[in-house]
Amino acid sequence: MQTSYSAAAFRELHHQATPLLLPNAWDAGSARLIESLGAAAIATTSAGVAWSLGYRDGNALPVEEYVARAASIARVISVPLSVDIEGGYADDPATVAETVTRLIDAGAVGINIEDGVGSPHLLCRKVEAARAAGERCGVPLYINVRTDVYARGLVPQEQRATEVLARAQGYRAAGADGLFVLGLVNTSEMSAIARDSGLLLNVIVWPDLPPLDVLAEFGVRRVSVGSWLPQTLWAHTEQLVRGFLRDNAIAPMMTDATPYSEVNAVF
Repeated sequence: MQTSYSAAAFRELHHQATPLLLPNAWDAGSARLIESLGAAAIATTSAGVAWSLGYRDGNALPVEEYVARAASIARVISVPLSVDIEGGYADDPATVAETVTRLIDAGAVGINIEDGVGSPHLLCRKVEAARAAGERCGVPLYINVRTDVYARGLVPQEQRATEVLARAQGYRAAGADGLFVLGLVNTSEMSAIARDSGLLLNVIVWPDLPPLDVLAEFGVRRVSVGSWLPQTLWAHTEQLVRGFLRDNAIAPMMTDATPYSEVNAVF
């Protein structure tokens, strides 16, 4: 089965000498561009997908629209696809399993699922359900669990590494493969979490993150971009449109534009 092969290939990408770099995509076009530039896999940014479909980020994205978007991305790429499903878009683990099954059918071989400010115990049940869904589909799904302990300051700073490791123990037992610690930049804590969590560590581009070429020294196996790309493009588009509407400026829209023929040729 092609999906099973892709899932195995995606797993192997987390065991290289250097961390897997994932510039996150939000639609088929961005995914195809990212792949064409050499990305070994495609991972979605749930925020970027939500914004592109007209929804706020934060578990508000209708599952049927996300499944359709995942399928459109899978159609245009040949590398493995991992889908960020936020908190699973449901509190019921069985419903999360149904969503995961639909995404696997659409072409996904990996997921991100997060705890946010919710119960880590509930997330463990969701991870178990997602793992079972993958097994029923015959796909060794790569489950990357995001914890927001650092990013949201869920505990005092001096307790964050300990809290992450405590959560990681439960997530690993539930069937997780990777641990995504949003906002982690401290290298000593990074090393401790990578060493003691029993999961493959994922970090994200973040202020004060060490250089990408040294992250492997601290145990990082995967680095993602999250929503930084669509956020940057939003700012650039805002600048261009403001200039067009207020200042009658047209040259900036053409100066750095990729030629139409080059864009069309990517597909």
